[in-house]
Amino acid sequence: MVGRHAPGGHRVVLTAVGTLGALVVASLAPSAAALPPTPGPPPTAARTLGADRPSAPVLRALQRDLGLTRAQAARRLVNEAEAGTRAGLLRNALGERFAGAWLRGATSAELHVATTDAADVPTIEAQGAQAAVVELPLAELHAVQAKLDAAANSARTDRTPVWFVDVPGNRVVVQAVDKAAGDAFVKAAGVQAERVAIRVSALRPRLMADIVGGDAYYIDDTARCSIGFSVTKGDQEGFASAGHCGKPGAKTSGHDKADQGTFQASTFPGKDMSWVGVNAQWTATPDVKGEDGKKVQVTGSVQALVGASVCRSGSTTGWRCGTVEQHDASVSYAEGTVNGLTQTTVCAERGDSGGPYVAGAQAQGVTSGGLGDCTTGGTTYFQPVNPILDDFGLVLKTTSGTAPEPAPQDNSVADTWAAGRVYDAGATVVQAGVRYQCLQPHQAQGGWSPQGTPALWQRV
Repeated sequence: MVGRHAPGGHRVVLTAVGTLGALVVASLAPSAAALPPTPGPPPTAARTLGADRPSAPVLRALQRDLGLTRAQAARRLVNEAEAGTRAGLLRNALGERFAGAWLRGATSAELHVATTDAADVPTIEAQGAQAAVVELPLAELHAVQAKLDAAANSARTDRTPVWFVDVPGNRVVVQAVDKAAGDAFVKAAGVQAERVAIRVSALRPRLMADIVGGDAYYIDDTARCSIGFSVTKGDQEGFASAGHCGKPGAKTSGHDKADQGTFQASTFPGKDMSWVGVNAQWTATPDVKGEDGKKVQVTGSVQALVGASVCRSGSTTGWRCGTVEQHDASVSYAEGTVNGLTQTTVCAERGDSGGPYVAGAQAQGVTSGGLGDCTTGGTTYFQPVNPILDDFGLVLKTTSGTAPEPAPQDNSVADTWAAGRVYDAGATVVQAGVRYQCLQPHQAQGGWSPQGTPALWQRV
């Protein structure tokens, strides 16, 4: 880790329109369930997610770290926002045949969607995506990874530190110090060898801890981490960070060593998440520290696709960018195994742990660990932010400031849409008597009701 330092029985017709791939969703549902029309055209995905108005620090960092022009960086952010919606629509349309989606190209102009049935190719291509016909659906790949996760509880993983679903490769990859170690781990998990590729590497991810010592914060005056994202829980303000940074009850001080707060909850290993409640001298903001101290503001937490650009802030190496390589990676650190991490090409070093990752204006996660450094380059892993919000009942601080506390998960209202709740792709909700299906994982903001955000919800 970079340590402290077509359900519903009716058809859904998808039509791609416009130069940016904006979508019109025509649902052939009974007219009795229709909602009053919303004045004007629905907002595009880029507008909903804030990708059409990127901050200067994000554009400059993408230019520097991905070798883009300013125009290419701006176009890439818009393309990534629009592609997330198209991928979500196709995920829902393909159902159990869906085998993943990813982006390619300097400006993320190429959306690839995989299916296990060649008959789906016209549907995929009609959405402006490139189709890949593969053997295994995404659900089966995740089942293979789950067996490896279970085996890690009893098998030695010091020689097989990383495993993940490789969506473009339609396989599961195990990183091992040698092939024999990888083969032994796969065998211990009871997984068919042909379902897994062994990648040989002598490197092992580590927590980026710094015993000398977003903004920096200090834990019990002995270690340093980086603030992730501002959050609230009721009247308590605070911030999310990595779980390995501190245990519940540990005291924190700010970058200026002033008293700051206390760890309210922490999970590590298994997951790598925590949150700190701060005192009255500190105020939660939607800001992330960008290049040269410039602020990048967060508007939500919509998960980016594989291949999308992502930028990270940390108290050691500052503002760095790269791309998302894989979701749901499992990493075996010396301190224990963590599941559900996202793998990136962004570099990081000791003391960057806990710091925020953003895709455009969307919060993605907090730095966990990695390989390499920011001189020679490296690989990092982050703990996704939506599970942190969900597990601890937190609300992300955004520019809208309109997301209330998550509504109680009571059976009588469990399927009613509510701001503040975290929704995964495929989840269904009801609003004003109409059912919708979620296209992209996110925490619902007050202005993101299903009726008004076709970038995030599909009427079914």
